[in-house]
Amino acid sequence: MTQTQMAKILHCSQRVYSDYERGELDIPSDVLIRLADFHNVSVDYLLGRVDEK
Repeated sequence: MTQTQMAKILHCSQRVYSDYERGELDIPSDVLIRLADFHNVSVDYLLGRVDEK
């Protein structure tokens, strides 16, 4: 999946999504929730707080 495709799913620009990937911009909670829902995992899993998806 391209950054442009993922950005569209997350309702942001490709540039902003690229900044998320590089760690140059913190992901807002609403975007983090969309990302977790897309990957069918918990937000805690994405944040590395738990090992169980």
